[in-house]
Amino acid sequence: MIELSKQDGLWTATINRPDKANSLTKAMLSELADIADAAAGEARVLILTGAGRVFSAGADLDEARAGLATDAVWERLSGALAAAPCLTIAALNGTLAGGAFGMALACDLRVAVPEAKFFYPVMKLGFLPQPSDPVRLAALVGPARTKMILMAGQKVQADEALAWGLVDRVVDSETLIDTAHSLAQDARAATPAHVAGIKALVP
Repeated sequence: MIELSKQDGLWTATINRPDKANSLTKAMLSELADIADAAAGEARVLILTGAGRVFSAGADLDEARAGLATDAVWERLSGALAAAPCLTIAALNGTLAGGAFGMALACDLRVAVPEAKFFYPVMKLGFLPQPSDPVRLAALVGPARTKMILMAGQKVQADEALAWGLVDRVVDSETLIDTAHSLAQDARAATPAHVAGIKALVP
């Protein structure tokens, strides 16, 4: 349910479970973390995207009831993405919810379609977010807006997410992947060491 393509330094990992709103099992999360770890040694760019109209609804409901919602695998995945020395791009083909938020927050760039909505209903569900997610979210949008999402349960539309700095571009679904490829172009043409060196200079 995770598809990986590799082409000349560009890796694309696609969550392909559209019949379940791309909800994530522990096995899928572990596979994505493994891909991020491997990309650190081989890729110059890693794109994360989803199949269908939803990027990811978060944890698979059955596995969430069994403890996945608070499993350390989420933090392992976001940590692997944040630590990867390549350029990481979240190409958000639709709504992003719950723990899947951490994947996008850990990426260097985020591009979304106009229909995308962003929410993280931990207050309603009675869970704490993964520890690094509020820190990364606040770095992008500030503490008050972070609390609007995590504590007030607000769903943020794509245009508002762009104005807040939560996403970097909003483009239509037909050009989403092309936009991600365009953003990846310079890094793909560079050496892995050059990509890593520039990324290491940015706090």
